[in-house]
Amino acid sequence: MQKQELLQINDAAYVYWPEGRKKPKTQQLHGLAGAGALGGSFWGLLFGLIFFVPLLGMAVGAAMGALAGSMSDVGIDDEFIRTVREQVTPGTSALFVMTSNVVADKVLDEFRATGAALISTNLSSEQEARLREAFAETEHV
Repeated sequence: MQKQELLQINDAAYVYWPEGRKKPKTQQLHGLAGAGALGGSFWGLLFGLIFFVPLLGMAVGAAMGALAGSMSDVGIDDEFIRTVREQVTPGTSALFVMTSNVVADKVLDEFRATGAALISTNLSSEQEARLREAFAETEHV
């Protein structure tokens, strides 16, 4: 879709959850990340909130719940987290992509054609700026 100029990929990671495992495996896709990549800290926090909070004890879960509240301030709300948690289960996988310049109707058509489910959230310019301020990886000199 990026080659067709239907979207621009800024950062990406994937999750796969082998059957019979307690938790999924995750990996940032550095080859797809653009100049504005949020980096491993962002993906680690997001995947922690989605997949690992349910496995943790009450005290840690409460602390992560507070972080989830902070994430809702940047457009990643409880509904998004709940939906992903329900759909990405043992035996499935998911591709997480932060994009810009999306031609939404064409992207939806592409997803429908493949049979893949699309779970999305939209960030305002202000929310994206806050995410970048908190998580953008600095250039190494």
